[in-house]
Amino acid sequence: MNAFKPYILNALVFLPLLGTIIMLMYDQIVGKNEESLRRIALFFSTLTFIASLPLIWWTGDPALSVNVPWVENLGINYHLEVDGLSLWLVLLTTMLMPIAILSGWTSVHDKVREYLAFMLVLETGMIGVFLAMDMILFYLFWEVMLVPMYFLIGVWGGERRIYAAIKFVLYTMVGSLLMLVAIIALYLLHGDAQVGGKATFDIVTITKNLADSNFLSFNQQYWMFLAFGLAFAIKVPLFPFHTWLPDAHVEAPTAGSVILAGVLLKMGTYGFMRFNLPMFPEAAHHFAVPIMVLAVIGIIYGALVAMVQPDMKKLIAYSSVSHLGFVMLGMFAFTDMGMQGSLYQMLNHGVSSGALFLVVGIIYERRHTRQISEFGGLATPMPVFSTLFLIIAFSSIGLPLLNGFVGEFLILIGTFNSTYSRAFAAFATTGVILSAVYMLWMVQRVVFGEITSEKNRNLPDLNLREKFVLVPLVILIIFMGVYPSFFLNRTAEQVKQIRTVVEKNKPSNPVADNLK
Repeated sequence: MNAFKPYILNALVFLPLLGTIIMLMYDQIVGKNEESLRRIALFFSTLTFIASLPLIWWTGDPALSVNVPWVENLGINYHLEVDGLSLWLVLLTTMLMPIAILSGWTSVHDKVREYLAFMLVLETGMIGVFLAMDMILFYLFWEVMLVPMYFLIGVWGGERRIYAAIKFVLYTMVGSLLMLVAIIALYLLHGDAQVGGKATFDIVTITKNLADSNFLSFNQQYWMFLAFGLAFAIKVPLFPFHTWLPDAHVEAPTAGSVILAGVLLKMGTYGFMRFNLPMFPEAAHHFAVPIMVLAVIGIIYGALVAMVQPDMKKLIAYSSVSHLGFVMLGMFAFTDMGMQGSLYQMLNHGVSSGALFLVVGIIYERRHTRQISEFGGLATPMPVFSTLFLIIAFSSIGLPLLNGFVGEFLILIGTFNSTYSRAFAAFATTGVILSAVYMLWMVQRVVFGEITSEKNRNLPDLNLREKFVLVPLVILIIFMGVYPSFFLNRTAEQVKQIRTVVEKNKPSNPVADNLK
């Protein structure tokens, strides 16, 4: 069995790519029938999800690793590995992709082959980012992910799709180039220090050597943290780097919005926990207060802007800015509870926001509008839809016994008990209140009340395909809220290791002492 385990990681990366090749190159197998193309894409994305399930029990096994020389002279390896930090993000990716493909089953009719191919290539890039343990391999997967999302927005998006796609690429590329410079600099500094015998791009090796000998000066850590941090802050997005997100969400097709909210934004927060905290811990302490300030501003600002949005999709987009502010706040609290909550909230947001975008996509297919004022009283013609919508909205608010409550509770308690000012937790709590305001306001105007438009009176309720799309996410929302230890126990060790490194390099007189 151990000999078989490394092949699982290769399968996760390359199964979607295999599906892409079959669709693009073998017309005699697939044919030109759009239904056949959709089934092939769904088959390979579902197979990838099934292949990822054993990771839940195998994570932490030394046999679950692929590490072979790639460009040996430069210290570049093909190194794939899964740990507590990446486990649930890989599962989130493999679970959301077949759901996203199903969501566009009847809404995408133009260039179906290319659309599905980009979706599967995107899955390869996303899984690769979470599994890569070599910095060059990580960077390649990071860039691979960028290209298909650009085309998904630019070709199958809304009226302003070109503007949104170019804005998305420009923002991401600026951060990516800075990250590449930092990767090369870190490689050269590691080689100059002769730590471990030779220069390498291996993330595990560099992180271990930094923890043991800390061959970077504070000044070097400072600039490295900024270069990596800017790339990840844009992707989160952390205020004030968020302006690309509403346009990308609004213009993207439903499946694109689901993947963008569910997975792509988590690459930024994952990057902070994989690189910035364990590799540059002194700089992390230096930047903790500014980042927490920006996180709190993002929480409140995102919620306030969401409150005044007439478009449901844009409302959910700004809610993402608010919710991911909580993720950054808990992460830089540097407490076990805060960092565990941060990682858990990444999963919560991926499930809840992905489900909300699916909800919007379902009613957009029926009415071809996302304006809140166009709806009202949908509970009468669409009771099943309305019930699921309500549960998903409650999860986004953070209702107890649903997933959002666990993440936000851990983050707020962890922040309150952190080295830094308790005021951060107090101000962040207002974001919870504001999220209830804008989310319940939207639900009340869309689902409840009188039917204000005759066009809504006879809208069909969810069909079987749409139930397959929404019901699994609702079940997961409830399961994560009732039984969070199933998830938290598998991330605890990795979070503890990162926090130990950060605390070990805590300055003797942190800036936080002045905020007490």
